[in-house]
Amino acid sequence: MKIGWDIDLLFVLLFISLMIIITVTDIIYMLIPDRILLFFCSVFILLRIFYPTNPWWDFIVGAIIGFSLLLFIAIISKGAMGGGDVKLFFVIGLILGTKLSLLTFILATILGAIYGIFIIIVGKYKKRKPIPFGPFISLASIISLFYGNVIISWYFGVLH
Repeated sequence: MKIGWDIDLLFVLLFISLMIIITVTDIIYMLIPDRILLFFCSVFILLRIFYPTNPWWDFIVGAIIGFSLLLFIAIISKGAMGGGDVKLFFVIGLILGTKLSLLTFILATILGAIYGIFIIIVGKYKKRKPIPFGPFISLASIISLFYGNVIISWYFGVLH
């Protein structure tokens, strides 16, 4: 109902399918498979060529900024951030563009921090056991997809 019966529905269904796959594989295997990302990346690039963003270059900039930001974090954290997360943000940038990709990163970080604090408080945290970040990225990207522009408008409204 929110999207309607047009090409945007195809983008959304493919994007949500990717996020479900990423969430399940990252939780179970602590892995975001390259072949899944490559498939969806190819499909999204083709779709963006025929149905570009406004401005047309926003999906390219979003992909590059998302990838670069997470690559920087992966380098600084010395591998604590996985390569799959880095490549996933490239694909997210293709669909969401620059603003919403950055919002996705912020939301995913907040959601991951809340979860981390929660498992520490309830005593379920195990030292040296990594926590998959993919599910938080997935949830944040879906929130950004549907409510990102509202969140950004609200935020800048609060600043004024």
